Amino acid sequence: MREQGRWPWSRDKVAQMLANLAQAGTAVVAFDILFAEPQNNPVQLVMTHVQDPQIRQQLAPLVGQLDADQALARHLQDTDTVLGILFQDDSNVIRGELPPAVLTTDSNSKPLAVGSFPGYLANIELLQQRAAGAGFINSTPDDDGFIRSAALLMAHQGILYPSLALEAARLYTLSDSFKVDTAEIGDYRSIIGVDVGGKRVPTDTFGRVLIPYRGAAYSFPYVSATDVVSGHLPADVFSNAIVFVGTSAVGNADLRATPVGVLYPGVEVHANVFEGLLNPELLPVHPDWADGALLVLMLLVGSVLNALLPLLGPLAMAINGALLVTAVVLINGYLWVVWRLDLSLTLSLLLITVLTVFHMASGFFGEARQRRRIKSIFDQYVPPAHIERMLNHPEGLGMDGERREMTVLFSDIRGFTSISEKLGASELKSVLNRFFSPITKAIFEHQGTIDKYVGDMVMAFWNAPLEDRAHAEHAVETAFAMLKITDELQRVFELESLPAIDIGIGINTGDMNVGDMGSSYRRAYTVIGDAVNLGSRLEGLTKFYGVRLLVSEFTQAQCPDWAFMPVDRVKVKGKQLPVSIYEPLGRLAQLTEAQRYELSRFNQALTHYFAQQWNAAESLLLELQHQTEHQSLYLLYLERVRALRQAPPGDDWDGSYAHTSK
Repeated sequence: MREQGRWPWSRDKVAQMLANLAQAGTAVVAFDILFAEPQNNPVQLVMTHVQDPQIRQQLAPLVGQLDADQALARHLQDTDTVLGILFQDDSNVIRGELPPAVLTTDSNSKPLAVGSFPGYLANIELLQQRAAGAGFINSTPDDDGFIRSAALLMAHQGILYPSLALEAARLYTLSDSFKVDTAEIGDYRSIIGVDVGGKRVPTDTFGRVLIPYRGAAYSFPYVSATDVVSGHLPADVFSNAIVFVGTSAVGNADLRATPVGVLYPGVEVHANVFEGLLNPELLPVHPDWADGALLVLMLLVGSVLNALLPLLGPLAMAINGALLVTAVVLINGYLWVVWRLDLSLTLSLLLITVLTVFHMASGFFGEARQRRRIKSIFDQYVPPAHIERMLNHPEGLGMDGERREMTVLFSDIRGFTSISEKLGASELKSVLNRFFSPITKAIFEHQGTIDKYVGDMVMAFWNAPLEDRAHAEHAVETAFAMLKITDELQRVFELESLPAIDIGIGINTGDMNVGDMGSSYRRAYTVIGDAVNLGSRLEGLTKFYGVRLLVSEFTQAQCPDWAFMPVDRVKVKGKQLPVSIYEPLGRLAQLTEAQRYELSRFNQALTHYFAQQWNAAESLLLELQHQTEHQSLYLLYLERVRALRQAPPGDDWDGSYAHTSK
């Protein structure tokens, strides 16, 4: 460019270059260049500004001598020369002259499955008539923009034209024409091959071949056009050679993206195609059975992976997927290098990658689903904090049993047998679900753990597995919430003509054994011990005393902010030592004056009762018996006072009442 100036050069330079190439023994020269417009003649330009006839007459002989197109035309016949054609999709682009047809096909009226273009840019008539041939220089990039294949044939108005490399191969092999082999496929003829110099070159349906790239850019010998124009040619380098003339400067926009380089000179693409046409054994082959083999391979690989991967862990999945990808790549590379087989690699790798990622993701999401499933199951029994602890620390799932002070609550629906007899199975299920759902929510909201549901009975406990120092108070708060829920449900059920429900609740605090207990077939996080049994007995005693909630003296002692009405001093079945039991009335700060007065008078009555002062106890109980809320309790004590007055218990009486039923 420094010596000859910017492209395009004057065609007299191109003519000189062509003359020197012919003199050096070049067999064929192929121009990856268009000469679509005539070059301005300097003499004619001068004559347009000269009016003097004498001067014009003197200049006229110089027109032919200084015409660059004439100069190039004279040297086009010094050797076999192929000019370029550029087909266009625009029918309005028609410029230059196309060469005569040199391709013959099977006689058939069906159209060929080949690219057809309505427009073209060809060479001026003067040059095309002197050239030995012409071929199109269009590239056929894939969808990603890379040039992997080259079309050997294209059509314009039903006439086939060869590519630049194919036309160069025809002239180099001294052939007058090509024979195109076709096969009928439906409404079209499919191209299956082209005969070049007695050698058959197989193509795809559209007359394309895979380009057998020799290597990266400049794998073929390059000679500077300046050296050719100036005659400084290497000895014998052009003897009987095929020369492709093109531009490789960045500004000339003839650099292509190829698998062997993204700035690959377009002229060298034609050289690679030409070498493959003369040596068909170099052309990669895409056999007819390739698609079927790919389908079988994918089915086989897919079946093996689907059977194997679910049995492996994530790391093993990744390793096996990587090994299989490596094996497929190596086998494909071997077939390409040794047998020149063009077999699809992308789909196989994509299948392996997708299946490996899918199974790894399935394992991950499966584990997540399992975690959610476990959480959804245990959400019904234990607080969310305990579930998170189990999920985050699965090593602690053994949860060895331990003994600690806890509070247990038992709740039972009163008269459940008669209720169940009045309802159908679906109605009974609906009633229980509507009852247990808010009850369970109340237990969880007060940091309790559901131990179990047994029929209409609910068992819950506090201070395990999570520590809860106010476990007794939380249990009492839960009991009040459960009673409120029951009252609300009673009103709703009454409107729906459903049987009324009521509950009894027993609460006890004491040392209990807690942990994951059971067998290898079934385990449960539960509590056991005498303190647990006492809680169950207290729930059963609520019906006897006509109250809805009973707690032991151990629970009462840990709730200093609550007011309790003493109910009795009892010996439950299976126990010899008496236990004082109470009914919680509410928080001390929330008691009304009437409640405080009633509680005070009943405490006085019990003091007289335990002191065997029957008349004083009776007098106070008679005063209280009209209190609706605890009327049954007061009547019970009045009966005891009258019975004990007639049969005094003796000096060793401790005031306790022994219950013989659970």
